[in-house]
Amino acid sequence: MTFLSVPILTFLIFFPVVASLLILPFYKKPGSDGAVKWTALGITVIEFLISLSLLIGNNPHLYQMQFVERHLWIPFGNIHYALGIDGISLVLILMTTFLMPMTVLTSWVGISKNLPLFMINLLVLEGAMIGVFCATDFVLFYVFWEAMLIPMYLIIGVWGGPNRIYAAIKFFLYTLAGSLLLLVAIIALYFVGGHTFDISRLSGQHYGMTFQILAFLAMFVAFAVKIPMFPFHTWLPDAHVEAPTAGSVILASIMLKMGAYGFLRFSLPMFPDASHFFAPMILTLSVIAIIWGAFMALAQEDMKKLIAYSSVSHMGVVTLGIFVANTQGIEGALMQMLNHGITTGALFLCIGVLYDRSHSRLLSEYGGLAKQMPIYSTLLVIFALSSLALPGTNSFVGEFLVLIGTFKTHAVVSSLATTGVILSAMYLLYLLSRVVWGVYTPKSYAMPDLRAYEWGSLLPLVVMVIVIGLLPNPVLSLFHQSVAHLVGQMQPSPLALLHQ
Repeated sequence: MTFLSVPILTFLIFFPVVASLLILPFYKKPGSDGAVKWTALGITVIEFLISLSLLIGNNPHLYQMQFVERHLWIPFGNIHYALGIDGISLVLILMTTFLMPMTVLTSWVGISKNLPLFMINLLVLEGAMIGVFCATDFVLFYVFWEAMLIPMYLIIGVWGGPNRIYAAIKFFLYTLAGSLLLLVAIIALYFVGGHTFDISRLSGQHYGMTFQILAFLAMFVAFAVKIPMFPFHTWLPDAHVEAPTAGSVILASIMLKMGAYGFLRFSLPMFPDASHFFAPMILTLSVIAIIWGAFMALAQEDMKKLIAYSSVSHMGVVTLGIFVANTQGIEGALMQMLNHGITTGALFLCIGVLYDRSHSRLLSEYGGLAKQMPIYSTLLVIFALSSLALPGTNSFVGEFLVLIGTFKTHAVVSSLATTGVILSAMYLLYLLSRVVWGVYTPKSYAMPDLRAYEWGSLLPLVVMVIVIGLLPNPVLSLFHQSVAHLVGQMQPSPLALLHQ
């Protein structure tokens, strides 16, 4: 499918990157911040509108890649510029393009230093993230995977908080270390899989058990760091606390999902035997993440750290659903990825609203906002109830499917994971009791309610919370065939069953 004679996936990847050049003339030009903001917002809105053509042209009854583009890129090594998406990729791309205008809006007031360069980094990052979800050649995937690190490193390191350099370096080193192991696995697959980097061809072969285990472990570290899984999570709280609000939204809502996407796109279909072999270990780590992340969130006084640790807990639900390796579990994990992106992104935006007014994220410095900021408080309550998976909200659908899928094969694991729902209610209701209904504090005095640009960033997310919560089937139908095909690829060989 093409747009103005340009292949649609290529357009979505490079349009924000090329269009970001429109912002360069405003660099160091006094009084140009307004033009920079509106230009960046216009680019991200256009990107989202164009991405809707994928939804219109997608055939949900097919599991094969659609909107395929393939051109020889580097003859040596038979490396192709190859793009394509299935239902799994489609949902993640739409989530990315939907959330990016909100990251621009949340920077309307919060970013004042070098605003043009900040917006350029956001736009370049958007193109790289979409490229990750589109690439069907392993080398091209790796290029986009690494390209994401640079703008996010700058967003944290230049526009972050007091300890931004430490957080940025820690983020960069953790993710780079995992990426190097991913590169080793890619090179090994090239030689063992018939001298090709084509992801579909590599997924359609059977590899020996020893190779599967070694390659799986190499990829596991890369994806576990990105999610991040327990105990690879220690970079996340620092990165979230120091990043500007837009950086926190992108990290939590989009970048964390790329590790889970890697498991779904590569680890499970390429190494099904190793995936079954390591499933007990990963299910155990997932349950630990769910419970431990919730307890850590309950202990926080910094609201950003609270939501950061809640992400560790919620992403534990995602990895749990992926590695139970049945349709309900994987579809629930995908729904949880989408819903976590919406809800946690919204919670970080809500924290950013308060920080822009008072420059504090401490729970102890807020209270009684229901009287002073009733509209803001209402939205915060909605997003918190969604995060604790209240029936009727979007997050309930994903968590319920994961727990049902897990219970079918691991009843004890499912029961332990269910405690995460109780713990999430504890820390989120604690947050609401302090901020919304707590004792009125001096910092809460004379704080204005939502401004127009804040309405623009939060209202679409409220709509998604309610619509997906009440009508989840249209979303589930987008990736049902892709998940069914993936589950079919996950059938273990007799040799793998002997290893279990």
